[in-house]
Formats: sequence, C-alpha cells, structure tokens
Amino acid sequence: MVTLHILQLKSCPVFQQLQIEEALLRADERNWCLVNEGSPSAIVMGISGKPELLINEEHLAHKPVPVIRRFSGGGTVFVDEQTQFITLIGNSEQLQVPCCPQKILQWTHSLYLPVFQHPQFQVKENDYVFGDRKFGGNAQYMRKNRWLHHSSLLWDFHPENMNYLKIPPRMPEYRQKRGHIEFLCRLRDHMAARDEIVKKLLKELKCRFHLVEVQLHEIDEVKKLPHRKATEKL
Repeated sequence: MVTLHILQLKSCPVFQQLQIEEALLRADERNWCLVNEGSPSAIVMGISGKPELLINEEHLAHKPVPVIRRFSGGGTVFVDEQTQFITLIGNSEQLQVPCCPQKILQWTHSLYLPVFQHPQFQVKENDYVFGDRKFGGNAQYMRKNRWLHHSSLLWDFHPENMNYLKIPPRMPEYRQKRGHIEFLCRLRDHMAARDEIVKKLLKELKCRFHLVEVQLHEIDEVKKLPHRKATEKL
C-alpha cells in the first residue's frame, strides 16, 4: 500500500502554509496531505494575478490584511479562521494520477464524495460546488512526475469580507456573473460539525493509503533544502 504522510496544522498563517507546501513539493519526494484551519485573515492571489484587477484597494486601505501571491495558479480568495485548507501532494506514478488538471480533479472528486455526502456535490470547471454554488476553490501545480492540489473550503464566511474582492474579469461560465454572496455557499449549512471534514477525509485516506502522521518540526530540514521559492507577500 502506498504511503501518504499527514501534516495537521492549527492556526498556521496561510503564508507559512504555502511556504511549507512549496518545500514539500519541490524539495521532497514523499506523498502528502496537509490540513490547516484557523488561519488569520489574508487575501491570496494566484501567481499571475493582478491586484488592481482583483482587489478592492480602497477597502484594503481602510481595513488592511496581508496580500499573498502563491506559487500556483488559480483565482483570488479571502481566507480567515473559517477557511478549511486541504492540500494533496503526490507522485503521479505511485498514486496513478497523471499530471493533468482534469485527471487530478476527477481523483479528488472521488476522494471527497464520502466526505461531503451531498447529492449535488460535483466539480464545475475548477471548483467544488453543491449544485451551482461554490464552497471550495482549487489551485494546482505540476512538475515532472509530481503534482500539488490545494483547496480552500468555506466552512463559513463573513459577507462583509467579500468587499475585499472585485468581481474577476475572468470567471467560470457557470457563475453567470453572480456577485460573491449569490455565488458562494457555506459548508456549515450542509454538515453537522466542522471537524467532520477532516475526520471523514482521514477515514477515506486510510482506506486508500498507509498513513504516517508527521509533526511540524519534522519538516524543518526539508524547508532548509535548496528549492525555488515563489510564494511572496505583496
């Protein structure tokens, strides 16, 4: 059985989380699942995102939060303590999941089916949705025979925080130009308790892999290894 290493974080700032992910992707060869909750508020952009097109700079100046450019693609999100982060990093040959965005999404969809247990759970374009409302945004990175898929899942969100984000110039077709509030939904409205997400995920992973729990201090040496570091604060 293939080994999957588990790193569980609490209240880890998303900037630090992304630095860890980048190190595990680029400087390590193991398969990983990283979970994090309780991150302080921040705006996270894809590597090619342009702040002037995606962020309400007037609102940001009034109520500043960190703005982070991650090393992967994808859209712009506001994250806080109500965001559940889950990241999967794998070797395509070991996991038998090719370095192809749609193949990865097909695999993660099957992984999450028993986690969310909702009749309308599906992948639409690059998003996790119930029906036509998004609760999870995803971004991916692929290198050689190794890929990363990270997700920001909305357990809850404060509507006023959506004021940090402009309506993006490019959006999924299924969004149909809806505003943030009309487009999004909350997992808390569909699950009894937040800790169910990780409990059910670990249960499903245990059926597929040999799981090895890892503590944060154990990856310090990986972080010190030479590797490209594209995650940055703006």
